[in-house]
Amino acid sequence: MSKADRYSKMYPISWEQLHRDCRALSWRLLDKGPFKGILGITRGGLVPAAILARELDIRLIDTVCISTYDWKIQEKKATILKNFEGDGEGWLLIDDLVDTGSTAKLVREMVPKAHFATIYAKPEGRPLVDTFITEVSQDTWILFPWDSATQFAQPIAKVSQECE
Repeated sequence: MSKADRYSKMYPISWEQLHRDCRALSWRLLDKGPFKGILGITRGGLVPAAILARELDIRLIDTVCISTYDWKIQEKKATILKNFEGDGEGWLLIDDLVDTGSTAKLVREMVPKAHFATIYAKPEGRPLVDTFITEVSQDTWILFPWDSATQFAQPIAKVSQECE
């Protein structure tokens, strides 16, 4: 089975749901700080990092830039585009999702003392994060709002008539 075929379910996330889930994560993280700053994993961690920075009143934001995904195809080797100086002590490390854990393992090695939080977690990667909000099955592709577009959908009655 190819890596693209391992996702048999699609879980679309709206902007509103993402914002609610980020706020829920903020509440969960509130007593784990204070944090020196937020370290967002690009690109998926950028939007959650901005929301968490606001909710936790954190002004210092930095990034770790890693490329591992291209749509549903996971590249064989992660590419580090921008590193972080230090071991992460006192920092909040944020990503949108932990899937297989390949990115998480790499970033954990870079900043082993950071508190690692994600909005969503899958079983294979879940042990690598300290805090998350929602767990989804390993065979589910999470469709984030920045990767989708709203479009017209035919009413069910019309779709049903076209199939007859």
